[in-house]
Amino acid sequence: MQTTRGTSLNDATNSQSGAGGPAGSPRPRRVGVLVAVALTALALDVVTKMVVVATLQDREPIRLLGGLLTLRETRNSGAAFSIGTGYTVVFTLIACGVVIAILRTARNLRSLPWAICLGLLLGGALGNLIDRMLRAPAPLKGHVVDWIEVPNWPVFNLADSAIVCGGVLAVLLAARGLQIDGTRITGKEPDGDEDGTEGSAVTGAEPSKPSEPPGPSGSPGPSESADAAPADGEPGPDRDPAPGTPSASGDKG
Repeated sequence: MQTTRGTSLNDATNSQSGAGGPAGSPRPRRVGVLVAVALTALALDVVTKMVVVATLQDREPIRLLGGLLTLRETRNSGAAFSIGTGYTVVFTLIACGVVIAILRTARNLRSLPWAICLGLLLGGALGNLIDRMLRAPAPLKGHVVDWIEVPNWPVFNLADSAIVCGGVLAVLLAARGLQIDGTRITGKEPDGDEDGTEGSAVTGAEPSKPSEPPGPSGSPGPSESADAAPADGEPGPDRDPAPGTPSASGDKG
């Protein structure tokens, strides 16, 4: 096995194992969070429905908080909040599809917020699905027990609340760009080179010096005159050589 130059084989192995192993393998603790949240939501929903059926069926509703909260046992043949009461079988099949989709998604689950979100959705879907399968009048057509009533809102149960909370959390996580595998969707890279430059501009380059105006009558400017001036001790084009310096065209003999 080849590794990057300067990196030992043990370091590469530890780095891979610390990153969660090969891509696509779930982290057990994330799946554990999903299962724990789902079982908690499911248990609370099932237990409260059993208590409601045993204590509130065919009885007067219990009003609490001055009528802001009413405990009333009702049966719902539709979806959450009594939506679509004539499509019981359809909603049952949809709930089965949601459960299967969540279980398949859990294989790539590495995000804690998404684990909580999917756990709420799974627990709520299972809570109402149990009623569809086991309660009267028939399997796949069972009516869901609803018992929480607030003003200007349909009667619902804890499974409905879990589904709504999970759906809202899913929208927030998607809006923030957080994916199920724990990665985050970043914005589009700005145009330009990889080093952060844009076009031909280079960050941190020295500003160019302003050009100096030419001298009068087209004569060179000060900088050009300084560059053209001969150094000390060197004969210029119109300067006589220093005394004692042999001439380039001196006597050959």
